[in-house]
Amino acid sequence: MADADDVRRLALALPHVEEIDCDGFDFRVGGKGFAWSYPERAPGKPRVIRTDIVVLFVGDEAEKQALLLGEPALFFTTPDYDGWPLVMLRLAEVDARRLAELVTDAWRMRAPASIASELDDVEDRPAAL
Repeated sequence: MADADDVRRLALALPHVEEIDCDGFDFRVGGKGFAWSYPERAPGKPRVIRTDIVVLFVGDEAEKQALLLGEPALFFTTPDYDGWPLVMLRLAEVDARRLAELVTDAWRMRAPASIASELDDVEDRPAAL
């Protein structure tokens, strides 16, 4: 089970990430958002910032649909996000390893190539013994 602190720790460990000051959390790289707290909207009610749900950038509509159909306990969407390569992830349903993979993938898709290569350089180095 993950929470907002896990999202924050993972996002801020990635190169050149900035956190935008807001009611929940909002992480950007190169000025582009890749993970933020879900702004739940209900008709006739004020928006509620949900820090137990993270909105993640995904590659495209095909990847979005694969996640939604393949793991409906983890992922969902709403009509407000139709046409956008974004999914909502229920943090209480995901483990830390999978969350790290998802946050890193979202970061990679939004990071400029020059920044993304910094993470590739770190991952390609052999581990110290």
